[in-house]
Amino acid sequence: MDSDVGAGNVEVFAETVSVTFEEDPVVEPCVGMEFESEDAAKEFYDEYARRTGFVMRIDQCRRSEVDKRILSRRLSCNKQGFYVKIRDQFGPVRKPRPSTRQGCKAMMLVKLNKSGKWVVTRFIKDHTHPLVVSGRPSRGSMDGKDRRIQELTMELEHQDQLCELYRQQLITFLKNVEEQTEVLSTKIEVVVNNVREVESEGHKHSHHQL
Repeated sequence: MDSDVGAGNVEVFAETVSVTFEEDPVVEPCVGMEFESEDAAKEFYDEYARRTGFVMRIDQCRRSEVDKRILSRRLSCNKQGFYVKIRDQFGPVRKPRPSTRQGCKAMMLVKLNKSGKWVVTRFIKDHTHPLVVSGRPSRGSMDGKDRRIQELTMELEHQDQLCELYRQQLITFLKNVEEQTEVLSTKIEVVVNNVREVESEGHKHSHHQL
């Protein structure tokens, strides 16, 4: 389920923040980097995000069709993609919410290999927005409860985006069905009129023969 969302013509901010600190240099992800677990990969990318100046989003994953194990995970910037805004045709118009999405493509994709290691198979460094280093705690310093809350919050945001997308697709589908129904009704009406004309001509021809 690895897919990129187009960001359009945007400026790439590549030199907003230095990637080194006096006490400890920031380790940058690279293709081929290995982790012992998915969670270790998440902690690494979250720490990289925290010290570089963005917020990690736990993004899409691909699962095994056999046992539903997670086989790959995409970790993105929280400004990834665009918020889908549609008019609610089945209820009152909802007040639009402020969106942090800016079509950022920065991400790290990790996949589970045959040896059980999680390997970085793709890394996009550049962001489409300024990077701001904050003093938020790292994922590794959180306890299990706080970490789970963060994961669920990110997952909820992702699922909300998917729901909006599916809703838009459903509305488009229903609109297409309505249009096709109108076309079919028109064709049926034409056929019925043609049959009536043929029957009428047949009756006239019968009367002439009598």
